[in-house]
Amino acid sequence: MTIAIYGANGHTGRLVAAELLARDQDIVLAGRNSEALRALAAELDSPRVSVHPAELDDAGALRELAAGSAALIHCAGPFTRTCEPLARAAVAGGCHYIDHAIEPKPVKWLFDTMQGPAQQAGVVMIPQLSFYGGLADLLAAAAASGLPAVDRVTIGYSISGWRMTPAAVRTAELLIGEIDRVTYTGGALRVGPVDIRNTVYPFPPPVGPRSMIAPFPSGEMVTIPRHVPARTVESQLTASTFEEEQVFTSQEASPEERARTTFMVAAQVVAEGGGGRTAHLRGRDIWWVGALASADAAVRLVGGDGPGKSGVLSTAEAFEAEPFLRRLAAQGAFELSL
Repeated sequence: MTIAIYGANGHTGRLVAAELLARDQDIVLAGRNSEALRALAAELDSPRVSVHPAELDDAGALRELAAGSAALIHCAGPFTRTCEPLARAAVAGGCHYIDHAIEPKPVKWLFDTMQGPAQQAGVVMIPQLSFYGGLADLLAAAAASGLPAVDRVTIGYSISGWRMTPAAVRTAELLIGEIDRVTYTGGALRVGPVDIRNTVYPFPPPVGPRSMIAPFPSGEMVTIPRHVPARTVESQLTASTFEEEQVFTSQEASPEERARTTFMVAAQVVAEGGGGRTAHLRGRDIWWVGALASADAAVRLVGGDGPGKSGVLSTAEAFEAEPFLRRLAAQGAFELSL
């Protein structure tokens, strides 16, 4: 029941490896840099660890990785460039797939293109099971539970002290430069030019109302409408996040420095006709929280505690939202308010 980690030598991959080993899980460290992978294996010094170098353009090596694994956690961004070869290899190898994508377009591509192949292969594919996307998907599902009709879901991210990895910087550059963006308005998913605006999000204390950049291009506008009957879904990010000096200049930051991020993620669900519900969580270290979520999900998938169907699923389609969030909160990932 081996779990493969692609991009294992990156910051997120290392955190995922540590979480899986803490659960006595056999793992394969995979990626493009064989020297770095072997150095990480020596550092981990565990009989449960093996190494499998594989370039993104080596379909045979990727398929071999997937065929020898029960699940694959994909941690190597930008996912706009890396998602397709890993996802196709997972399906070809009969292997469950989880990724840490933030970009909406590869998330949309998975649902549009890989749904049939995943169902035929009998595997589960969960994009964006990470800090960005996955937590919002779960919060929205929990807050909207029992509401028959939803006018709007607004996700607010308050992030302070974010220290981007080199891959995160490349991803941000891609997203900032995009003209055509994925949005969900009027009950339909759209791709096209979007006007960026400033607005205010009513975070609960201790954060309080904050100036926001809207829309923030994360993939939950693809995933949330799959299980919440909303007419509009939008994500917003605190404007101050990108004003902090270290955010784009921290590629060489230490793991301890990266762990200093503080965050609140909030979901505001407005029902048709008025009223609705809110939910939020807050904590520290967005990198570790994302790694913990994906590791927990992968262990459950390979242990037979996953969804009762195969295919491409959002986090909240694959796992019941409130229990999943409470499990993470019990492990110290965040303080949860539902």
